[in-house]
Amino acid sequence: MLQPLPHAARRSITFDRGTEFSEWPYLQAGIGTQTWFCDPQSPWQKGTVENTNGRVRKWLSREVDPLSITDGELEDICDRLNSTPRKCLGYRTPAEVFRKKLLAQIRRVG
Repeated sequence: MLQPLPHAARRSITFDRGTEFSEWPYLQAGIGTQTWFCDPQSPWQKGTVENTNGRVRKWLSREVDPLSITDGELEDICDRLNSTPRKCLGYRTPAEVFRKKLLAQIRRVG
């Protein structure tokens, strides 16, 4: 999902310390994305992750087996999350903010 993005949009990713991120060296080597990890017992370093997890629960309860979800279903959830206006973004959507920042970066480089 990240590889098609311009490098400026995927320079770094910060993960929490879950085992689901154990393959991070392949991500870093494969697409040139610097990876970082939150410090242990430091939930304030991943506030957006926790907020997003709460939003995802609208569509995926804790009882859903993650392996039962199709790629298409995951893409649909991502689209919903990214098209929902957020107060913290001045009631713009994450997609709008991302697009604006990406275009600004491309203009600076180009």
